[in-house]
Amino acid sequence: MRNTGELVADAYALGAGDWTMTPVARGALGQIWKLSGNGTAWAVKELLFEKDEPDVGAESALRDAAETLGISAPRLMPDRSGAHVVRLPEGSWVKLYDWVDGTAADPSDPATLSWCGRTLAILHKAGEGTSGTPSGWYERCNPESDWAELLGKVERAGLPWAGELGRFAATTAVELARHVSPSSPGDVVTSHLDMRPQNVLVGSDGPVLLDWDNAGPVSAERELARAVHVWSGGNQFDADAARRLVRAYRDAGGRAVIKNLDAFSVLFATDLNYVYVQADCAVDPARTAEQRAFGSREAVAKLRSLPDLSAVSRLVEALEAEW
Repeated sequence: MRNTGELVADAYALGAGDWTMTPVARGALGQIWKLSGNGTAWAVKELLFEKDEPDVGAESALRDAAETLGISAPRLMPDRSGAHVVRLPEGSWVKLYDWVDGTAADPSDPATLSWCGRTLAILHKAGEGTSGTPSGWYERCNPESDWAELLGKVERAGLPWAGELGRFAATTAVELARHVSPSSPGDVVTSHLDMRPQNVLVGSDGPVLLDWDNAGPVSAERELARAVHVWSGGNQFDADAARRLVRAYRDAGGRAVIKNLDAFSVLFATDLNYVYVQADCAVDPARTAEQRAFGSREAVAKLRSLPDLSAVSRLVEALEAEW
């Protein structure tokens, strides 16, 4: 019986040989593997929670358009039939990409910060005129009644972080949710939607942007605000780093302006939704033990790294002179 690496290599016509898959990283949606054989290496993303064939149209189109504009990104490879996703015998879906050698992006590096701002501006200009509506993941969050129900499940499961979740649901979740709302249609562009240091590798030819799975409609202002918060240090932000990113964005023709706390709606929504989804996964009997353990770890980690409204307010003030 052939191993999974050989199955993937055959599906993508990579040639016969001894193919092996080595785990590299585990994300919220899937497992990244390094597929090695015939003196080559490829990146395989296994989607762990997709039941139906995933739609990769937006990802493929935006990635290809970005490449023509000078943004380096790994190719999303087609299989023998031209499809960009393949289903493994055990039921999960996989995608194949170029393997990228490089080091993790350093958010404190001025050149990398400038690259981030320029890249967002290029994406926003290329993605103007979209008629799409942003996913609810970026526009809405759960009401207090949902948090109360989830808290009950976590308490009954006896998880040690139940008290921490309860305090969060009664305070921070309510405060952040006040600044989550649907975006203005006139500000919506098609973009990457996950511009974080973890999704950038710096190789010999410069930064490479990874993980285009979430590509789709988003408010340009809100994507910029989230990127500034994440790349400048979060609650312990470096004002100079934030200003450098914004200046590079503006110099490259980016039009978005961060006006107030509501500009951070996507940041608040995605963090709230991530806590909810991972905490729910941690108590879901339909998940595997490994998936529940992963959900528990991720929920706790995010609970301890959520945006602080006072810090975000200071970030807005630090950027006022840039507009």
